[in-house]
Amino acid sequence: MDLRQLRYFVAIVEEGSLSRAAARLHVSQPPLSTQLKALEAEIGATLLERGNRGVTPTAAGAGFYAEVCGVLARLDQAKARARQVHSGEVGMLAIGFVSIADYSLLPPALKTFRARYPQVEVQLQELTTDAQIRELRAGRLDLAIGLAPVDEPDLAFSRLRREALVLAAPNGHPALAGEQAVDLRTLARASFIVPPRDIGPGLYDLIISRCQAAGFAPRITQRARQMQTVIGLVSSGMGIALVPASVQNLKRSGVQYRALRGRPAQIELGVLSRRGAGSPLVRHFAETLRQVAVEDEAADPA
Repeated sequence: MDLRQLRYFVAIVEEGSLSRAAARLHVSQPPLSTQLKALEAEIGATLLERGNRGVTPTAAGAGFYAEVCGVLARLDQAKARARQVHSGEVGMLAIGFVSIADYSLLPPALKTFRARYPQVEVQLQELTTDAQIRELRAGRLDLAIGLAPVDEPDLAFSRLRREALVLAAPNGHPALAGEQAVDLRTLARASFIVPPRDIGPGLYDLIISRCQAAGFAPRITQRARQMQTVIGLVSSGMGIALVPASVQNLKRSGVQYRALRGRPAQIELGVLSRRGAGSPLVRHFAETLRQVAVEDEAADPA
């Protein structure tokens, strides 16, 4: 028994005639009769009765027809599902992201992606870049949004956007006097809150290098892994921080932000993935991120 015989049988029942079924299937009538006889012989029952009024199913044929229609419908659904999976229209995507992405690119990218691919389940995990690297290698993430630099031979990093660092300071801090940009040299005696270098070497090194370029080594009094924790410590008066500009979207009472004077210190946010392992789903989400990044840059070229 093969699918061709089943489709022949269904066509004969629905057309009520071998000749009409043959025309519908674009085959000649003799092969149709041969396949029907082979099907009946395999089942061991007469499925169709031929009479003056055409071809009608027997009781066994009617029962078989109902089952076959269900099988063919499920098969068509399976084929459609396979095509959707192959093209990246359905499935599950595990994405890691640094907290900075949650204040900038990730929300609009998710909105756009879900509108385009409503049958894709997206699982999100907030992770530092070093943790993203481990999870990608373990196969527990499909894609990540992390911070440069990433120099791993088995992983690919594609830049999405650059962000300037800004000052986050508690209300009442002397650096907040006025609305003008802050000269980094005036912060030489301040208490700095920074991320540990092992989880964010790019951001950490950028902060240290810019302070050194301003003529001082920052006095680090607190380290925090997550950006919301950094801002929470700033709001409680524990110190100041240099943070990516998008963190300003994290509204927290007791914290104010100021631009830094001079050449901007910039970090890079990008897409991180395993080399040679990109599925259509991964490509679709990465393309959505790039589109949102381009639109965001066009809306705010500064």
